[in-house]
Amino acid sequence: MDQLKNSETLRLYTGFYKTRLNARFRTRKPYKPDDPKIVLSFIPGTILDILIKPGQPVKTGDGLMILDAMKMQNLLKSKVDGKVKRIAVKKGDKVSKGTILIEMD
Repeated sequence: MDQLKNSETLRLYTGFYKTRLNARFRTRKPYKPDDPKIVLSFIPGTILDILIKPGQPVKTGDGLMILDAMKMQNLLKSKVDGKVKRIAVKKGDKVSKGTILIEMD
Protein backbone atom coordinates (compact mmCIF):
# COMPACT_ATOMS: atom_id res chain seq x y z
CA MET A 1 0.00 0.00 0.00
CA ASP A 2 1.37 3.42 -0.95
CA GLN A 3 1.48 5.64 2.15
CA LEU A 4 1.79 8.82 0.06
CA LYS A 5 -1.18 7.96 -2.12
CA ASN A 6 -2.91 11.34 -1.67
CA SER A 7 0.30 13.33 -1.43
CA GLU A 8 1.29 16.69 -2.84
CA THR A 9 4.63 18.33 -3.41
CA LEU A 10 5.62 20.96 -0.87
CA ARG A 11 8.54 23.31 -1.46
CA LEU A 12 10.59 24.32 1.58
CA TYR A 13 13.49 26.66 0.89
CA THR A 14 15.70 24.69 -1.53
CA GLY A 15 14.01 21.30 -1.52
CA PHE A 16 10.80 19.64 -2.66
CA TYR A 17 9.04 17.11 -0.45
CA LYS A 18 6.14 14.74 -1.06
CA THR A 19 3.69 14.82 1.85
CA ARG A 20 0.02 14.80 2.74
CA LEU A 21 -1.42 18.25 3.45
CA ASN A 22 -4.43 18.53 5.76
CA ALA A 23 -7.29 21.03 5.47
CA ARG A 24 -5.92 23.11 8.34
CA PHE A 25 -2.66 23.62 6.46
CA ARG A 26 -4.42 24.53 3.22
CA THR A 27 -6.67 27.14 4.89
CA ARG A 28 -4.00 28.76 7.08
CA LYS A 29 -3.37 32.51 6.92
CA PRO A 30 -0.28 33.34 4.90
CA TYR A 31 2.62 34.79 6.90
CA LYS A 32 2.60 38.59 7.03
CA PRO A 33 5.52 40.38 8.67
CA ASP A 34 4.74 42.85 11.44
CA ASP A 35 4.50 46.52 10.45
CA PRO A 36 7.25 48.30 12.45
CA LYS A 37 5.20 51.53 12.36
CA ILE A 38 2.40 49.98 14.42
CA VAL A 39 3.03 49.22 18.11
CA LEU A 40 0.92 46.33 19.41
CA SER A 41 0.41 45.00 22.90
CA PHE A 42 2.48 41.83 23.20
CA ILE A 43 0.67 40.71 26.36
CA PRO A 44 -2.61 41.63 28.12
CA GLY A 45 -2.18 44.42 30.64
CA THR A 46 -2.92 47.98 31.76
CA ILE A 47 -1.45 51.18 30.32
CA LEU A 48 0.37 52.86 33.23
CA ASP A 49 1.87 55.84 31.43
CA ILE A 50 2.16 57.32 27.96
CA LEU A 51 5.53 58.99 27.38
CA ILE A 52 4.84 60.60 23.99
CA LYS A 53 2.29 62.87 22.30
CA PRO A 54 0.78 62.81 18.79
CA GLY A 55 3.04 64.60 16.30
CA GLN A 56 6.15 64.07 18.43
CA PRO A 57 9.24 62.80 16.59
CA VAL A 58 10.80 59.62 18.04
CA LYS A 59 13.95 57.67 17.31
CA THR A 60 14.60 53.95 17.42
CA GLY A 61 14.84 52.87 21.06
CA ASP A 62 12.90 55.81 22.53
CA GLY A 63 10.42 54.87 25.26
CA LEU A 64 6.78 55.17 24.14
CA MET A 65 4.65 53.90 27.01
CA ILE A 66 4.65 51.68 30.09
CA LEU A 67 2.47 48.57 30.08
CA ASP A 68 1.79 46.82 33.38
CA ALA A 69 1.41 43.08 32.77
CA MET A 70 1.68 40.22 35.26
CA LYS A 71 2.88 42.60 38.00
CA MET A 72 5.75 43.83 35.81
CA GLN A 73 6.16 47.25 34.25
CA ASN A 74 7.21 46.90 30.60
CA LEU A 75 8.70 49.88 28.77
CA LEU A 76 7.59 49.73 25.13
CA LYS A 77 10.23 51.21 22.81
CA SER A 78 10.07 52.46 19.24
CA LYS A 79 11.34 50.06 16.56
CA VAL A 80 11.71 52.83 13.97
CA ASP A 81 12.53 56.51 13.57
CA GLY A 82 9.41 58.51 12.82
CA LYS A 83 6.64 60.71 14.10
CA VAL A 84 3.74 59.64 16.31
CA LYS A 85 0.63 59.64 14.13
CA ARG A 86 -1.95 58.36 16.62
CA ILE A 87 -2.14 57.04 20.17
CA ALA A 88 -5.00 54.54 20.25
CA VAL A 89 -5.19 54.09 24.04
CA LYS A 90 -5.20 56.27 27.13
CA LYS A 91 -3.66 55.96 30.57
CA GLY A 92 -5.49 53.33 32.64
CA ASP A 93 -6.89 51.39 29.66
CA LYS A 94 -6.86 47.60 29.92
CA VAL A 95 -5.66 46.02 26.69
CA SER A 96 -5.56 42.49 25.34
CA LYS A 97 -2.74 40.88 23.38
CA GLY A 98 -2.49 42.28 19.83
CA THR A 99 -4.26 45.57 20.57
CA ILE A 100 -3.01 48.52 18.50
CA LEU A 101 -1.43 51.01 20.90
CA ILE A 102 0.41 53.51 18.68
CA GLU A 103 0.63 54.27 14.96
CA MET A 104 3.69 56.01 13.53
CA ASP A 105 4.33 57.98 10.33
